Amino acid sequence: MYIAVIAYAVNLVRTIFVIAIIYFVIRLFSRYILPYLIHKGVKNMQEKMKEQNREQQRQGRREGDVTIERNQRNQSGKSSQEGEYVDFEEVE
Repeated sequence: MYIAVIAYAVNLVRTIFVIAIIYFVIRLFSRYILPYLIHKGVKNMQEKMKEQNREQQRQGRREGDVTIERNQRNQSGKSSQEGEYVDFEEVE
């Protein structure tokens, strides 16, 4: 009988100890490791965005340049050499 009570107490203490260890590991992870990982991820994302911006500026146009981009789906019936008819009126 006494052995069963002692075994129960030992298992209870062991369970409380394991729960405490898990609690402190989670607390340590959320306090120190998780912010470090998030900071590193944000920093990597910022570097990628800066690199994309630099690449677009290298390939991009100067400010004030005018370009015409055509949608190929809308022009499937027209040939590429045909122009668009514009009706002009004289203003006096």
